[in-house]
Amino acid sequence: MKERTLRGLVDAASAKRPIVLVRSLDTDGEWLIEPSTADAALDDLPDAIRQRSKQALRRDGAQVLELGEQRYFVQTLSPPYRLIIVGAVHIAQALIPMAQAVGLSVTLVDPRPAFASPERFPDIEIHADWPQDVFPTLALDARTAVVTLSHDPKIDEPALVAALNADTFYIGALGSRRNHAGRLERLRELGFDSATLRRIMGPIGLDLGGRAPAEIAVAIIAQVIQARYEP
Repeated sequence: MKERTLRGLVDAASAKRPIVLVRSLDTDGEWLIEPSTADAALDDLPDAIRQRSKQALRRDGAQVLELGEQRYFVQTLSPPYRLIIVGAVHIAQALIPMAQAVGLSVTLVDPRPAFASPERFPDIEIHADWPQDVFPTLALDARTAVVTLSHDPKIDEPALVAALNADTFYIGALGSRRNHAGRLERLRELGFDSATLRRIMGPIGLDLGGRAPAEIAVAIIAQVIQARYEP
């Protein structure tokens, strides 16, 4: 492995950034692909391989891709998938252990310290701050899911704006259909088009018919898992 490739892998691991290593099995070609990597930096990598390698940022593991008589080994090296929950509510208390059980790293955001306390939510990362203040520090990417549960537009909607402006693989917002319609209208006024707003799953979760907090949490985690493995 080339020194610059190894250095790039170490830097990405230290910063907990997802990265894809592409190696030609026929030449000495090596490429590193991150979410911010521009196509111009990969102009010597065939376009078909480049696009499929970028898609690998959302998948773990390794694969061999073939293009004509050329073969490429594509390996994803990434930190765990993340779930950022906005709103320290009862549903969050049920959702967090489910998320951890399926391998998600969980972060909780709520500006109300009486709710977002270590006593109510032990052993997870908590930010008792407004989403518009903390989200710029969280480096949202294609391995991040964002769920808003607070029912307070002043708390939920700045988080949704940040998620829509990033390459998050899942966005879900708690609320009735009527409340969600109002939410979408406010987001449209901020400049988001209909195609972008369709990224928000609202009402949140798969329609399993549950009503209790734990049942809603099951529906949410099921939808997050579904989104994680969508092609």
